[in-house]
Amino acid sequence: MYPLGMTGAPRENREEQTTHRFSQLNQWIPHIHALGCTAVYIGPLFESSTHGYDTRDYKLVDRRLGDNDDFKEFVSLCHQSGIKVVVDGVFNHTGREFFAFQSLQKEGPSSPYRDWYKGVNFGWGSPLGDSFSYEAWQGHFELPCLNLQNPAVKDYLFQVIHFWIQEFDIDGIRLDCANVLDFTFMKDMRRATESMKKDFWLMGEVIHGDYARWVNPEMLHSVTNYELHKSLYSGFNDHNFFEIAHNVRRLEAIHRKLYTFVDNHDEDRIASKLKDKNHLMPIYLCLLTLPGIPSIYYGGEWAVEGTRTRTSDQALRPALSADQDKELHCALTDWIACLGKIHGENPEYHDGIYQELLLTNRQYAFARRAEKSICITAVNNDSQDAVITVPVPIQASIAQDLINGGSLPVENGKLTLSLPANMGTVLKIRED
Repeated sequence: MYPLGMTGAPRENREEQTTHRFSQLNQWIPHIHALGCTAVYIGPLFESSTHGYDTRDYKLVDRRLGDNDDFKEFVSLCHQSGIKVVVDGVFNHTGREFFAFQSLQKEGPSSPYRDWYKGVNFGWGSPLGDSFSYEAWQGHFELPCLNLQNPAVKDYLFQVIHFWIQEFDIDGIRLDCANVLDFTFMKDMRRATESMKKDFWLMGEVIHGDYARWVNPEMLHSVTNYELHKSLYSGFNDHNFFEIAHNVRRLEAIHRKLYTFVDNHDEDRIASKLKDKNHLMPIYLCLLTLPGIPSIYYGGEWAVEGTRTRTSDQALRPALSADQDKELHCALTDWIACLGKIHGENPEYHDGIYQELLLTNRQYAFARRAEKSICITAVNNDSQDAVITVPVPIQASIAQDLINGGSLPVENGKLTLSLPANMGTVLKIRED
């Protein structure tokens, strides 16, 4: 959930009064639950100047959304529906209106916060007219980078996390820009949060690199699987299931822990990215049954479109309300809800070992294995119906169709499946 966008909040935070838009977000909770989701990643939502990642105050909910009590109610309502809440932790940088940066502007070299930011140099000015220079995130000088090696900065941010847990009862944090965060900082955060709340979850935004550097017992529980994201949409666009399967095999050691998606607030909507809209249903079938922690970006369940421009992400973050399910509800919505239910009810999709069973450019079948049962996903990205024969890797005689109901025979250790064009199925098989 990108709350500033979905509530239609102003682009710039110039409001003197708090506007209580969390009532709109509360209305999404039954819809989220109906899709089978068990957690919400919402953010950014703390007081900022514009898009949410230029933080003004880490201990206040953005006044364009509401106040702290509003967010506290949102978390409580989510918990009542069995939904955990993960928030954005923007710790790589702050906005220029953050108290420590304003102290630098006003007090110069005598500021007690001169070591809170990276690369502060009073020998020359910044492009924005400051009397000093500093390191900025990707050259965006409205986002000065924090010095996470400074113990005072680290202590402050850990106090902030403790405040979020105590005040709001959040269940986890998504670390913005985790690919450039200090590793020691993340290790210390893991140790600190483990003592703050049991099973507190840390997920990092990582685009490229060896994901195992971040996902391990010392650091984060998960990172964003951008590699699978890319292979999914290009695999469907190019009729190349080999690309998807190769990616899954390559990340086999940690792929069950990775956060998977087909679009998000920084990427073009999958409904715009796919060359063939008929691939929407099979791509979500892959997302919700391949290894990983699958996520739905708000509006994705309605096939909402949106493409970023060179200067704006606004089309990716439209104002939408839960009431629009009445007009935008479509076959894809029901399909995702069906897959969400299957994912939730079958432990194979939580910790099950992945096994590739069949692979061509246009057909793909794989199993997720539990101790004495498996779930098989079979997908067809062709515009024509296909008949495939899939080996069954356990001793069994019957396969249960989890999509349509009924059962199919396993004969000589194989399943013969008729797959409609641009569609797929899920089968459950228990060992005889």
